[in-house]
Amino acid sequence: MRYEITGDNLEVITIHLEAGEIVHAEAGAMNHMSANMQMEAKMKGGLLGGLKRKFSGESLFLTEFTPAGGSGYVAFAGNVPGRIRAIELHGNEFLAQKDAFLCAEDGVNLDITFSKKLGAGFFGGEGFILQKMSGDGTAFIHACGDFVEMDLASGETVKVDTGSVVGFDATVGYDVTRAGGIKTSLFGGEGIFLTTLTGPGHIILQSMTIANLAAAVRPFMPTGRSSGGTSGQASSGVIGSLLGD
Repeated sequence: MRYEITGDNLEVITIHLEAGEIVHAEAGAMNHMSANMQMEAKMKGGLLGGLKRKFSGESLFLTEFTPAGGSGYVAFAGNVPGRIRAIELHGNEFLAQKDAFLCAEDGVNLDITFSKKLGAGFFGGEGFILQKMSGDGTAFIHACGDFVEMDLASGETVKVDTGSVVGFDATVGYDVTRAGGIKTSLFGGEGIFLTTLTGPGHIILQSMTIANLAAAVRPFMPTGRSSGGTSGQASSGVIGSLLGD
């Protein structure tokens, strides 16, 4: 397998497969593919694996892609403006936010894990459930905005805006802390809690969350019938569906 990531803030990953090679992807992630590419919905990991993915915000089924009669290619894209990142797995584990998984080689195992501390689950921005990727192969994750990556030394801690954590090595500690005093928490604009990540390990952050993107666009959404008639209503409906209204 070889791959190439193209684009800027609307990235697309194109994966080239030889005969017999397989890649699994989140349902609906495929953008385009060669004519000889075969796809089939499969419940990777059986019913239990499918239910675990459902709990983590992914679909019950994954779509399996493999070329017939030689090599082929298939391209995937995320559902919001953002970046795609390759995660190399060779016996190590990587934890990611819900909905981050895009696609992976057949040797990658997908599972879920729970926040070890109650506070992290309630206030850490990602809830109790995180996606866990392990095995042998390459997985690809997608998130909103640009990526900021850091390698934390043992005991080194960084505080992050809740919801801005994309993923981190399983060796990284994950918890929450107060953003400051009562006045700062209530009026500082950063929320009441911050996520804390403690090394050693690699972490990936995102410059914008989907919630912040929706909040920035919402004031500009049409609220009534425009002079454009049907066209204005259609535009409002499309934007509303994108923001989940």
